[in-house]
Amino acid sequence: MTESTVDGGTWIRRFHPAPEAVTRLVCFPHAGGSATFYFPVSAKLSPDVEVLTVQYPGRQDRRNEPPIADIPALADAVFDALRPWLGDRPALFGHSMGATVAFEVARRMERHGTPPRVLVASGRRAPSCHRSENVHLRDDEGLLAELDKLSGTDARLLADEELRRMVLPAVRADYRAIETYRLPADTPRLSCPVTVIVGDDDPQVTLDEAAAWRGHTTGAFDLQIAPGGHFYLTDQPEATIERLRKALRGA
Repeated sequence: MTESTVDGGTWIRRFHPAPEAVTRLVCFPHAGGSATFYFPVSAKLSPDVEVLTVQYPGRQDRRNEPPIADIPALADAVFDALRPWLGDRPALFGHSMGATVAFEVARRMERHGTPPRVLVASGRRAPSCHRSENVHLRDDEGLLAELDKLSGTDARLLADEELRRMVLPAVRADYRAIETYRLPADTPRLSCPVTVIVGDDDPQVTLDEAAAWRGHTTGAFDLQIAPGGHFYLTDQPEATIERLRKALRGA
């Protein structure tokens, strides 16, 4: 790995520090995900874009910390960690659960008077769209089956019993956080541009649920449909980078 720094307490990772970058992009992992998921994105966008990646508690170097099973509480902590960069109005990118956390952080940035340059929500239905889900209530085998179905976790990791025991508490907390999240009906809309990217074969998001993000901003809106499933972005890394560059240029 190249030079890496830890900032914002224990929350923010900079795998490729680029203090002279024109734009900063904060990346939010999916349920069960970690900061290193975005290492390739950081490498590809550097040095024009400096990528700050969020590391949730309960995984990797934060595995001894209790995970946070509540989206607003998670967003509060991330927002506080991002304060040193708020003046630069970083862009936000989140995949799956990370898109919802990024949305909540964007709300806090707006209230602070420093709205993000753009919010890019990937692989997640709009905050106003709800499904009845209870993955977080399943036993360990049921939780593992869900991860395997979405193809977002290395199968070798899940095959190791010791690693499974380390990973599953954070995964369960993440699923509890996203499945119990509800956005109040009177929540103000964002003012920043919103770009939504969704796989055309994603079982977690219909095109109507993706398009519903339009109702959460008064700014520009762009819906991009990528070929693939829930983790289209790992199957098409170069196309994903280009989609991100396009969103950042538009902002």
